[in-house]
Amino acid sequence: MAKSRLVTVSALQFACTDDVPTNVETAERLVRQAHKKGANIILIQELFEGYYFCQAQKEVFFHRAKPRTEHPTILRMQKLAKELGVVIPVSFFEEANNAHYNSVVVIDADGTDLGLYRKSHIPDGPGYQEKFYFNPGDTGFKVFQTKFAKIGVGICWDQWFPEAARAMVLQGAEILFYPTAIGSEPQDEGLDSRDHWKRVMQGHAGANLVPLVASNRIGKETIETEHGKSDITFYGNSFIAGPTGELIANADDKDEAVLVAEFDLDKIKSKRHSWGIFRDRRPDLYEVLLTLDGSNISL
Repeated sequence: MAKSRLVTVSALQFACTDDVPTNVETAERLVRQAHKKGANIILIQELFEGYYFCQAQKEVFFHRAKPRTEHPTILRMQKLAKELGVVIPVSFFEEANNAHYNSVVVIDADGTDLGLYRKSHIPDGPGYQEKFYFNPGDTGFKVFQTKFAKIGVGICWDQWFPEAARAMVLQGAEILFYPTAIGSEPQDEGLDSRDHWKRVMQGHAGANLVPLVASNRIGKETIETEHGKSDITFYGNSFIAGPTGELIANADDKDEAVLVAEFDLDKIKSKRHSWGIFRDRRPDLYEVLLTLDGSNISL
């Protein structure tokens, strides 16, 4: 008889203020709610300590960055994780000497800091001017062996790249997590990417036969930029997908949410192995992926 290994995951969703203590209190309140619902691994949205400041290029916003060591929000989440016995990936704006990163620390169920991932793909477009603030991540794609599962964590724009998801699953990730901040496009009020956004990640789940958890914020945020005010309405729609890409749980675009779903990781592992997608891979033919334009491939 096949064994089972049941793990319950959660995605949180809330509107941020621009006050760190208020947002951290909200995150803790929702983590506690997720724990009461049985969650083992709980995902908080990207850069949840404040507004998504990357709408503008302003020197003053660098003051929001803090070193990983003795970071007050990380320390608080370590204490919370240990108290509740849950795993919490924590997104933060990291200062590392003269470098700055959009980073996540994964906290295990005993409060241990398991390691750091720095966002690899850094966007730069109207309303999402992250290249002004963040160096490209230098950690590579990583997996973290937590108490409940081996997990991979990407950050927002990383979620659009199938190579990132595949790299994490190749290293043994059993569940993928993506903290996110995405919404309207200031330059085009008619552009709504929410369904595209979900379908891309559902594809990652299905292509790799692993569950996937995405957490996004909600609410309208206004930032004073060098060109006047800029607004983004974040569309939420946080979700949990199953290993064939099916939607298991889905939030709306306006309400605070605590989504939960339970998965049998051993059952999924058996299905992943029997499906043959990792047996039939041809890494010897994928050299083109190491180029930017598909040329200069050694034959």
